[in-house]
Amino acid sequence: MADESLPPCRNLADVLRRRAHESPARRAYTFLADGEADERHLSYGELDARARAIAVRLRSAAALGERALLLFPSGLEFIEAFFGCLYAGVIAVPVFPPRPHERFFERDLHRLGQIIRDAAPRVLLTTHSIQAMAGALAPHLDELDAVAWLPVEEGSIEDAGAWSDAQTPGDAPALLQYTSGSTSEPKGVVVTHANLLANEEMVRQAMRFDTTSCMVSWLPLFHDMGLIGGILQPCYTGFPCVFMSPEMFLVRPVRWLQALSRYQGTAGGAPNFAYDLCVRKTTPDERRGLDLSPWTVAYNGAEPIRAETLERFTETFAPYGFRREALFPVYGLAEATLFVAGGEYLRPPVIEDFAAEPLRRGAVLPHQSGPGEVRRLVGCPLPTGPSRVAIVDPETLRRAATDAIGEIWLSGPHVAGGYWQQPRASDETFRAQVVAEEGTPHLRTGDVGFIRAGALYITGRMKDLIITEGRNHYPHDIELSVEQSHDACRPGCCAAFAVEGETEQLVIVQELRAGTPEVLLPEIDAVIRRVVSEEHQMRAWAVVLIEPGTIPKTSSGKIQRNACRRQFSEGTLKLYAPGQSRR
Repeated sequence: MADESLPPCRNLADVLRRRAHESPARRAYTFLADGEADERHLSYGELDARARAIAVRLRSAAALGERALLLFPSGLEFIEAFFGCLYAGVIAVPVFPPRPHERFFERDLHRLGQIIRDAAPRVLLTTHSIQAMAGALAPHLDELDAVAWLPVEEGSIEDAGAWSDAQTPGDAPALLQYTSGSTSEPKGVVVTHANLLANEEMVRQAMRFDTTSCMVSWLPLFHDMGLIGGILQPCYTGFPCVFMSPEMFLVRPVRWLQALSRYQGTAGGAPNFAYDLCVRKTTPDERRGLDLSPWTVAYNGAEPIRAETLERFTETFAPYGFRREALFPVYGLAEATLFVAGGEYLRPPVIEDFAAEPLRRGAVLPHQSGPGEVRRLVGCPLPTGPSRVAIVDPETLRRAATDAIGEIWLSGPHVAGGYWQQPRASDETFRAQVVAEEGTPHLRTGDVGFIRAGALYITGRMKDLIITEGRNHYPHDIELSVEQSHDACRPGCCAAFAVEGETEQLVIVQELRAGTPEVLLPEIDAVIRRVVSEEHQMRAWAVVLIEPGTIPKTSSGKIQRNACRRQFSEGTLKLYAPGQSRR
């Protein structure tokens, strides 16, 4: 039984202190440095001591409520630093360090500069290896001049004894979770300690986690899905977490599956593309010996969930113990801390066929057998509890009819209070009112969808909709058709968007696989145009075939359609063959 003399848990720092008090030697985190056998561990007691020591150093450089930038590769040091911020009453700002690879360096620097200017951190927590990059970063980021660098390797564990409780209240900010920037400049979502606790409890209940669970993750630690779902949930509920870096997974996807098998992982998740990658980039020899039968929560979110992906993954890995019932589609966003809705524990995912043409006109009509274009959608069952989801007409701000598509609005204790230093954007996004239901503020997600039989279906994003002749076309549907149209098209590397003309005109930008012969370009162009015409009744005004690895994406892997549109307009897309026509 827990020691009742300990204070109630006001925040995750209190949760960790309780874990360290009750089970100091219990292993909390295992990091697979090479994605396989190179194990590094942290117990609850060790993490508590490291967090207290870091907090003491932080307080000497930053006051309560000031910001600390966390610039780390994946590893145990990030977790120590994050909890160090919580222990110090300093607001954590997780950011991925710029990658030295030429293709990404400029983009990463630009995003880092935006975040530093916005958050105005007093301290930069990092490692010696990242600090060694300071000379390369400084000429590009004047903002770093006013920031104190604190490598976590410095200092002594003996500093932990000088720590005192910051008495941080639940309504104080815990972290600034910067949005991905897929449709706009990144904004810092102010996530409070109370938001974190509320959302972690929603996750625990929805996924039936308990102390016998085991998380296996490769997701980026600076991203809400990787941090709040993959790292903080295990500490909140009290079960072990095994993780590796995203690079180790992307280079060899079977490492994630092998770790799930080796550690008898019961939970692990990723965006939809990762499940496809596991199917395409693992061989029968690599799969041999896998035991995925303990895996009961395979959550899938952060991008459109494809029914075809769920089916392929199940078919491929059923021989190794994976069950269809483990598939757990989820919907969430940083502005709601993380989790909003998700699958039902150990029940097959909810997949339903809808008539495609009514959906384009904003109406929901299940597909009946017979002719007619079908759109298969994956539903996310709504959780019980204080969280509320409303479908609202974005024009009238009234609740949409039950058989109509509308914008998804949210309310509840997990919804953040706003964006950092952006009161106008915060009012517009976080304090919306449903007409005739004034009183409860709602978060406008910018996503559109509908609720049917207790499940939430996402159909797209308002800002990305392509509207022609009164019909709504969702970019990710067009992109999927294009990606599947020809073997030379790289999956997950297509952008469909509209540019202004006499009417909205459709542009397709598609990466090609390395080594695709240039002689095939006219054929690929023609196939893409035909598929778009046949499957979506649209004419592609321009088809642009570009080099592999060059389409703009966010740091979490989402296609940046706005950035792609801008590069198209500026003529800066890296054409696969410089002489190809764009029209």
